[in-house]
Amino acid sequence: MNAPDKLPILMPDAAAPEAFFDAEAAVSRLEALYSQATRFLNDRFADALAGVRPDASVRAFYPEVRITTATHAKADSRLSFGHVAVPGTYAATITRPDLFRNYLIQQLGILIRNHGVPVIVGPSATPIPVHFAVTSNPDLAVPQEGVLDFSLRDVFDVPDLSTTNDDIVNGTAQPNPDGSWHLAPFTAQRVDYSLARLSHYTATVPEHFQNHVLFTNYQFYVDEFEAFARQMLAEPASGYTSFVTPGNHEITTADGDIPILTKLPQMPTYHLKRRGGQGISLVNIGVGPSNAKTATDHIAVLRPHAWLMVGHCAGLRNSQSLGDFVLAHAYLREDKVLDDDLPVWVPIPALAEIQIALQEAVAEVAHMDGFDLKRIMRTGTVATVDNRNWELRDQTGPVHRLSLSRAIALDMESATIAANGFRFRVPYGTLLCVSDKPLHGELKLPGMATEFYRTQVSRHLLIGVRAMERLREMPLERIHSRKLRSFEETAFL
Repeated sequence: MNAPDKLPILMPDAAAPEAFFDAEAAVSRLEALYSQATRFLNDRFADALAGVRPDASVRAFYPEVRITTATHAKADSRLSFGHVAVPGTYAATITRPDLFRNYLIQQLGILIRNHGVPVIVGPSATPIPVHFAVTSNPDLAVPQEGVLDFSLRDVFDVPDLSTTNDDIVNGTAQPNPDGSWHLAPFTAQRVDYSLARLSHYTATVPEHFQNHVLFTNYQFYVDEFEAFARQMLAEPASGYTSFVTPGNHEITTADGDIPILTKLPQMPTYHLKRRGGQGISLVNIGVGPSNAKTATDHIAVLRPHAWLMVGHCAGLRNSQSLGDFVLAHAYLREDKVLDDDLPVWVPIPALAEIQIALQEAVAEVAHMDGFDLKRIMRTGTVATVDNRNWELRDQTGPVHRLSLSRAIALDMESATIAANGFRFRVPYGTLLCVSDKPLHGELKLPGMATEFYRTQVSRHLLIGVRAMERLREMPLERIHSRKLRSFEETAFL
C-alpha cells in the first residue's frame, strides 16, 4: 500500500538575512521577524479552531542571530562574556525578543564592539511549536489531542523534547546542524518551555520577573515582603514602582487592594518592580530540593543578575542560638536532584561579591560590624539533604559525615539553588536563619516557632533585600564572575 501523501507546507514569506552593526536595530529586526511568524501561526490556528480544516501543514520559524569571526585577536579578557573563544560561526535561535530586548541589546552590543563584525539576523531553520506561538494570545488555547477533527501534529509543529534540553549549559552540546556553534546558553525552544512553566508554577507572567531573585521556604517571608513593598510604594524616592502578586495583580500605591486567591500556585511569586527590571522577585518555593531545582531550572532562562536563598535551617553547633544567621561559603550536596547534570565532585565556589553584599547587609540591619558580627552570624558549610526527617534515622552515619564536612547548618534547598546557579552561570548565595537545633534537643515546636518567626523573619527578609540593593549598584561585569565560566563558553551571558 502506498503511503499517504504529505500535506504541502504553508509558510509566511521568507525574509532575507540582514547584517547589523547597531544592536538596537538588530533586536528590532528580531522582533519584527518573531511577530510575523507568530502572527501567521496564530491566524492559521484560529482558523482551525473555527472549523476551517487545514489543507496544508502550517509552519513558521524562530528568528536567529549569528556572528562570524575570522581572527584569533583576544577580546577584553576581564569580561566573562561578550566574546567567542575561537574564530568561526556562532548562532542562536531567539524567542520573545520583546521580553528580552534589553538583554539582547546589551549582549549583541558588547559582541559587536569586541569583534568588530556585524551580527546577521534572519529566519532560522527551527520551527516554532504552535503551543508557544499562542501563549501571548488570551483568545487562543491549544486543546488536548483528540478534541480537533484532525491530528494537531499533522498540521502544526508541536514541542519536541528531544531538542529541548540543557545540553549547552551542561557542556555536552554538539554543533548546530549547519556546523555553527552556540551563541547563547539556551535555545529558543528551551526558553519557551520554561516561560510556559513559570506562568504555571508561579501564577505570574515572565514579564514581571525582576533581575534579582530571592528564594524562601516559608510564607512568613512573603508577608514581610508585602509589608516592605507597601512601605516602598509609599516613598516615591525609593525607585520602586509597583508590586505584583500571584494572578498578575499589580498595585502602584501603598494602600492598593490585593485580592486573596482561592487557590495559590505551587510556587507563589511576588515582584517588587523597578525601572529596567532592577527590582526584586520573591519566590516561595516551599520545602525540598525538587522544588528548588524546578524553580531555578525555569527562572534561569530569564538570565537574572543574582539569586539568593533566605530561609530557615537546622543549626548543627551547640554554640549557635536560635535566630543566628548562617552565611554559606561551601555546600555539602546530599540533595541528589542535580547529580546527573552536575556531579557532586564539582566544587561550588563562594562568590566574593555575593558574600560581601550579604555580610554588609547583615552588619547594616543588625547594627553590628567586625568581630561583633560573630555574635549572630557564622560562615561555613551548609549541608542540603533530601530527607526532611533526617533526624529520625540512625545518627551515626549522618552526624559523622556532617562533622567531617565541618557543616554548621542543614537545610533542603540551599545547595540545590547554589549548584543550579553554578550550572546556569547565575550568581548565587545563601543566608540562612537557625530555626532549630535538633542535635542539641531544640526542636522546632509550635510555640517556639511562633515567637521565632515574629522576631526574626522581618530582619532576615530585610537583609536579603539590602543585599540585592547592593548588588544592583555593582557593574554587571563584577557580579558575573569568571568563576562561573568554563573553558569554552557561549558569548551570551
